This record gives sequence, structure tokens and C-alpha cells, in this order.
Amino acid sequence: MTTSPTASADQQQTSQKTQEQDAQDDKRRKGKRRLWLTLLLLVVVLAAIAVGAWYYLYGRWSEATDDAYVGGNQVQITPETGGTVTSITADDGDYVAKGQVLVSLDRSDAQIALESAEANLAQTVRQVRGLYSNVDQYKAEVETRKVDVQRAQADYDRRRKLADKGAISQEELIHARETLLSAKSALIGAEQQLNTSLALTDNTEVASHPQVMAAAAQVRQAYLDQVRSTIVAPVSGYVAQRSVQVGQRVASGTTLMAVVPLDQVWVDANFKETQLGSMRIGQPVTLVSDLYGDDVTYHGTIENLGVGTGSAFSALPAQNATGNWIKIVQRLPVRIQLDPQELEAYPLRIGLSMTVDVDLHHKDGVLLPDRSREQPRYETDVYAQQLAGANALIEKLIEDNGRQLAQSASGAKD
Repeated sequence: MTTSPTASADQQQTSQKTQEQDAQDDKRRKGKRRLWLTLLLLVVVLAAIAVGAWYYLYGRWSEATDDAYVGGNQVQITPETGGTVTSITADDGDYVAKGQVLVSLDRSDAQIALESAEANLAQTVRQVRGLYSNVDQYKAEVETRKVDVQRAQADYDRRRKLADKGAISQEELIHARETLLSAKSALIGAEQQLNTSLALTDNTEVASHPQVMAAAAQVRQAYLDQVRSTIVAPVSGYVAQRSVQVGQRVASGTTLMAVVPLDQVWVDANFKETQLGSMRIGQPVTLVSDLYGDDVTYHGTIENLGVGTGSAFSALPAQNATGNWIKIVQRLPVRIQLDPQELEAYPLRIGLSMTVDVDLHHKDGVLLPDRSREQPRYETDVYAQQLAGANALIEKLIEDNGRQLAQSASGAKD
């Protein structure tokens, strides 16, 4: 079969157009590939610039960790005296105010001890008042003995003159001398008794007498034992870990429950040792809790930097002096103080997880505190007034028994 010249020319033209089209398509593909490579390179460069700018402007001034947890005081409630539990007025999760009664113990034994101490104090006051009365009695007796000595001395002097003249016998003079010596001996005995009484009462009053003070101390102790049978909350907070039961016999120091003041919590953030180089006390911190999420942001400051790792203070510290040693980056706790107003608006619980971001721009702070605190960090005054009632009771007992004794003495004189 033969092909016409016209058909052959058409085939050649078609083949030439196909080759030209393939060349143009290949050129376009190379152009697109070059464009994409250029765009990719531009994106990489911009990303590198962005990362560098982020690190220069923000990254190097910030250290973050999610190994952080809320901490707080867990005030242990323990009795100061033993007894049987008669009532419990708070349970886990309850809010208690400072000074509120938490647990009551049986007060029978304490009441008996207090009554015995009161009776002992009253008796001691009467005995001491008797010592003061003895002083007056011995003073009067000394004065009487002095008069006797003066009388005996005058009698002896008169009889000695008469004996010199022979008006009386020597035997009568000897009797006068013996009477004088007896009067002087009686005076010395009375003075010694007076000094003994003065030694027991000198420079003191009834309330400040050692015997009265010892009896008053017993009253204070018995009064405190009775007051301490009612266990109160030393701080305001929420009850946790209640383990005491009604009817349980508890000893002094037994843990009954805990009170957690959630308005005094803080955050312990565990940073790697490589992150602590630029941290200082007082630097601002931004925090986010897993409880509320990113919708709630807390602000605080670094209160102190840890003085040792957890492994260093563990019961069995790690011993790395072995041949199979592997270096592990250590973490140190950093305590962060939170804003009280934010805590009041969004309260936290002890043990919750936090994400912490520290702003390192401020480097004016110190690494470790350079001075001690002048005021206590935490304190309570619920126990300060316990002795006030005891002192009032003691003053009343001393006054009542002293006044009754004085009235009795006055009536006897009348």
C-alpha cells in the first residue's frame, strides 16, 4: 500500500507540532518546579527568620514547664491532751472559720483535776496569809521580850548596887543575873523566829508568794487541760483527711484531721537545672491550670529558688560513684507566689497541675535570700486567750480567800 505525498507531509507537520508541544510542556514543568522550590526556600528562610526573631525577642527571655503543682499548708489538728471523743462538728470538705470548734473530748477528768487545783490554791492562800499573821505576832513578841530584857537589866543593875553596899545577899544578885540572861535568851529566840517568818514572806505579797505561785501554776495547767478538751480550728480553711470517730480514745498528738487554707496556696514548679541560669527571685510568672484551662490565667512572682534537688533530700540519696553511670538532667523546685485576688476569684486545690511560664527580662533579683524574715510567715492567735481565763480564775480565788481570812481576823479582834 503506498502513501500519498500529501499524507506524508501532514504526518511530518503533526509530529513537529507534537515535539514542540512536549518541549513547551517540559519548560512549563521546570518553571513550576523552580517556582515551588523558590517558594519553599522562601518559606524556610521566613520560618528561620521567625524562629530567630521569636527566640531573640521572646524565647530567650522565657522558661516554661508543665511539671508544676499547687502546694499549700495542711494544718494538722491534734489534741494537746488525751480523752474520749464526744462530738465532731466538721467533716471532709466543710469550711471552718478560725476558732470554730472541731472536736470535743470528755471533760469529766479535767473538771475534777481543776476543782482539786482550785481547792489546793485556796488552802495555800489561807496558809500563806497565816505566815503573814505570824510575822506580826513574832514582831509583837520581840517587842515584849525587849521590854522584859530592859526590866531584867534594870533590876540587875539596882541589885548589883545594893549588893556592893551589902544590903542584899549574893544569892539574890545571882538570881537577878540569871533572870536577865533568861530574858536575853528569850529575846534571841523570838528574833530568830521573826527572821524565819520574814524569810518566808519578805519582799512578797500573797499573790507573789512562791507557794501561792506554785498552786496557781497547777490551776493554770488544770484549766488549760479542761479548755483543750475542746479542739478548735487554728486557721480558716477546708477540712480534709478526717480520721477521728466519735467514742475514739485519742492521745495527745494524735492526728485527727487537717485544715487547708486555700487562700494561702502556692505553686512548686520543677525546672531543669539548665533552665535556672537566668532565674531570679521576684521575676513575674504567668500560670495556667488544667482545672480552668487557657480561659483563666494566673499571675505571680518567684518567691524562692530551690536549694537542692529532690534526690538530694530523699531518704536514700543517689550514689553515682559507680562504673555504670548515666547523667540525668536534674530538676529543682521553684516556689511561685500567686495573686490573692485571682485565687479568690478562681480557687485552686492542693496537688493540681499547672503550666508555668517565667519572664526572664527582670534580672535585678537575687538567686538566694540574703536576709532573714523579721515577721513570721504563718501564725494564729486562737490560743492566746486561753490563759486569760485561767489568770482571772486565779485572781478571784486569791481575792476571795484572802478577803475572807482578813474578815475573820478582823472579827476576832473585835
